[in-house]
Amino acid sequence: MTPIRHNGSDGGSDNDAVLDAVRDCVLAVGVRRTTLADVARRAGVSRMTLYRRWPDLRTLVGDLMTREWIAVATRAIPDPAPGTGTRTRIVDGLVAGVEAFRAHPLFRKIVDVDPELLLPYVLDRRGASQEALLGLLDDALREGHADGSVRPGHTERQARTLLLTVQSFTLSLRTMTDEDDPELDSAAFLGELRTLLERTLTP
Repeated sequence: MTPIRHNGSDGGSDNDAVLDAVRDCVLAVGVRRTTLADVARRAGVSRMTLYRRWPDLRTLVGDLMTREWIAVATRAIPDPAPGTGTRTRIVDGLVAGVEAFRAHPLFRKIVDVDPELLLPYVLDRRGASQEALLGLLDDALREGHADGSVRPGHTERQARTLLLTVQSFTLSLRTMTDEDDPELDSAAFLGELRTLLERTLTP
């Protein structure tokens, strides 16, 4: 079996190979039926190699979720464009992010099969991916304050409020939608989210 490096950027691609393997396992059978032995076999490494980097499967899945959620969020943010203020980019990115999260295969699998994995990050504490998302929002809000497109305010509080809002839409939207009714389907509620964010952020 091929050795895997764990420290710094030198181990990045190898770590990604392990995260890819755990993603494939979770998509196939869910988290509870996945074992470190399954991941090691799929990644082509030994179990002891995994234990040197991740003490248990939950930690490994946590790193996977962080990687996947940050990738979704960064892809959702539109690139700067002439004539487009920062507020528009924030709103567009958050709405697109909610839609992308809800369609993400890993997110759907966890919500459908292992939803208890998400509960600590909803009820008890912030996770690494939430901290990273807050960092992205904080940077964007500061840009919006500087160009005048975002209502002045306490940046960190605004970022946390935005994350609370989009997190609730991401996790709970399907409890409120009626996909057979165009006035109450997902697209209609995402339109309401857009209005909510625009009014919250407009100076």
